[in-house]
Amino acid sequence: MSRIAILGGGSWGTGLSVVLGHSRRKHEIRIWARETSVAHSLQVNRENPAYLPGITIPSNVQASNDLSEVLRAAQIVVGVVPSAHAREVYLKAAPYLSAETPIVSATKGLETATHLRMSEVIGQAFALRFIPRTAVLSGPSFALEAARGDPTAVVLASQDRPLAAFLQEEFSGPTFRLYTNEDVMGVELAGAMKNVMAIAAGACQGLGLGANSVAALITRGLAEMTRLTVAMGGKPETLSGLAGLGDLVLTCNGTLSRNRHVGFELGRGRRLGEILGEMKMVAEGVGTTEALLALARERRIELPITEQVQSILNLGNSPRDAIRAIMERPLKKE
Repeated sequence: MSRIAILGGGSWGTGLSVVLGHSRRKHEIRIWARETSVAHSLQVNRENPAYLPGITIPSNVQASNDLSEVLRAAQIVVGVVPSAHAREVYLKAAPYLSAETPIVSATKGLETATHLRMSEVIGQAFALRFIPRTAVLSGPSFALEAARGDPTAVVLASQDRPLAAFLQEEFSGPTFRLYTNEDVMGVELAGAMKNVMAIAAGACQGLGLGANSVAALITRGLAEMTRLTVAMGGKPETLSGLAGLGDLVLTCNGTLSRNRHVGFELGRGRRLGEILGEMKMVAEGVGTTEALLALARERRIELPITEQVQSILNLGNSPRDAIRAIMERPLKKE
């Protein structure tokens, strides 16, 4: 039996507690929630109505908003906090962990100020104490569907092969299948970029555009994602797998997608601040767009879809004008 600490009481943190609570291996799971009300509901009512209503929390899952209590004697740590808060949480967690404790990042985004991937943020947060053993969990996985037992396949990426194999066995369950991958960079970039593409796809749908437009956007979006990933040293085949194409298709089309929802409402003519103000959960693509463009500029890579999403989010351009700008770009070979 492994003691697993999950940092983050949002929808995916809660969903993972349910999935891992039903894995083939028996686990003792503790979940940390920043909000006292969320931790109390998870612990006492066995539900998270704020983020994942209708899902019963297994009896082997305990919850608290005391970080030290959750991390005490943890043998595996899974980080599911929004990218904007990840560094803060990992710095607070560092004194309670040892070099032997694997840290699995399940956050799909980049740190806005530094443009770093979450595994890099983890490395910096623990650098003064030890070099952490890290892995990344990503792929097409809506929390609600995974938690209710819908068959779900994801990717576990780590350059530490024994660690990846160990976590694969520990996390796998009857409805949760994990594939390992050594391309950590590719998996993390794919997870960040697909959120931006989902905003664009949602905008198309909010404008009332049909399947032609969304299919073109997904296809060219994948090309854009691959271009930046390869330029940064990732593998192109990663983008054709679950972490890339799989998650891109899900997030661009699924009604549970937060980023698609933001784009859809923008397409309908609503203001970004108003949309975000109504959302309980974080749409990572909103904060990640500028970081991706900064990485692209450093490598002289063109990201036309990402640029137009940025123009909608931060420059006030209309989604219709953004689509026109993409369609009027110079003609070229595929």
